[in-house]
This record gives sequence, structure tokens and C-alpha cells, in this order.
Amino acid sequence: MLRRIFEWTLEKAGHRTAPRWLFGISFMESSFFPIPPDVLLGPMCLSKPHKAFQYALICTVASVLGALLGYVIGMFLFDTIGRAILDFYGMTAEFEHFAQRFNEQGWLIVLLAGFTPLPFKVITIAAGATGMPLYVLVIASIISRAARFFLVAGLLWKFGEPMKAFIDRHFGLITAIVGALGVGGFVLVKYLV
Repeated sequence: MLRRIFEWTLEKAGHRTAPRWLFGISFMESSFFPIPPDVLLGPMCLSKPHKAFQYALICTVASVLGALLGYVIGMFLFDTIGRAILDFYGMTAEFEHFAQRFNEQGWLIVLLAGFTPLPFKVITIAAGATGMPLYVLVIASIISRAARFFLVAGLLWKFGEPMKAFIDRHFGLITAIVGALGVGGFVLVKYLV
């Protein structure tokens, strides 16, 4: 199922309304969608390097807005939608212990999850469920998501063609590494929990 969602997401990079898809997927990924916006951001930056930073801004704004939706799910809809999302990611059992630690180090966890392959949606839902101050979530999300997306866009803008050639030559290896990082992110969250 994840493979089909990944391929569906990747198809949107070549769509004429790709920036809208980038916004939507960035928004959804912060609250419930399993595929990161990098799947779209990379190809879009490579095909139009002059718009790379505009695409990074779209990702950042949409991701922070999506984090607000995750917060609302955690705060008001945790027992229905929030638990279902945590069940999907296999994190419901450990959530109580995680919630206690989250209250102590929440801003740091948001910063880490926003920049790395950790499942950001789990963190945004936890922020709402544990009553993290909203301004902390917003500030940490802006810093971490902007750092991540602008770094990706900057690298692709600066090294576009060589990066594209590298990706074309080593696509299988890169896909395996990105997949391993994604799985590693989930494992790390379970370890933190």
C-alpha cells in the first residue's frame, strides 16, 4: 500500500499543478499522510531550479499549517482520529510513556522530528494530546521544517545537474537509503518512547 501511495505522490511532481500538490502533501504529511513532501520537492527543484526556494517555502508553510492540524487532532480528537493514526504507525502502546517524556523535552523532539525522517505527524499529534504550548510547536516547526526543506532545495539548486545525474545512476541505492531512513525514523521514535 505504501508503495502505491509513494508512486502516486511521485506522479504529482510532473503535474501542471505540482506546486498545489506540493502544498497539499506537505500539509497532510504533518498530520496523517505517510509520504514526505521530499518525494515531490526533489524532482520539482531539479526540473525548475530557479523555483527551488519557492518550492521550499511552499513546503515549509504547508507543513507548519499541517502541524496545526496534527495539534488539533491530538488535543480534541485524540481518542478517535489520533489513536487511529498512532495505531497505523504502531505507536499506541508506548504513547503514555512517550507523553510524559514529551512534556519535558517536547520542543527538542519537535525540532528533531521536523528536520529528520522521524514521523512528524506522530509528534504534532503528541503535542496536542499533551497540551504543549502552541507557540512552542509553531516556532520549533518553522525552524526545523524550514531548515530541512531549504537545505534540500539549496543543494538541488546548487548541484542540480550533477545531482540529477547522480540520482539517475544510483536511483535504486538512494531509494533503499531513503526507505531505510524512514523506517529508522519510526524505530527511533519507538526507542524514544
